[in-house]
Amino acid sequence: MTITDEQVTGTWVRACALADLTVGRGVAVLGPDYEQAALFRIPAYETDREAAAGRTRLHAIGNIDPFARAAVLSRGVTGDRSGEPTVASPLGKQVFSLRTGICLDDESTQVPSYAVRIVDDVVEIYFPEG
Repeated sequence: MTITDEQVTGTWVRACALADLTVGRGVAVLGPDYEQAALFRIPAYETDREAAAGRTRLHAIGNIDPFARAAVLSRGVTGDRSGEPTVASPLGKQVFSLRTGICLDDESTQVPSYAVRIVDDVVEIYFPEG
């Protein structure tokens, strides 16, 4: 996801150092107004079969599981479904796209997805206003 200043107003929040993220695991990040994101660092080969060995990708989606109404998606199991990077809720096992936040088991349900960037080896997540 690419964000420009003209599109949306919001805040970039410093999450953690890139080196602090464990590949294949998520962490919860607290944003403005107590909004929560689930930040993941996953192997690039899970979504890009051409990627060089050792490369990783960052994704951030909402941390609140809409089915269980609990802040648990950062504790979910990562994987992929037909090349789509995913996380399965640790409670109900519903699977969410890490790119879009859409639930792949019930496409009428989704969580927010957030832009992610790295600045001076620190991961930042963009929380739009509103």
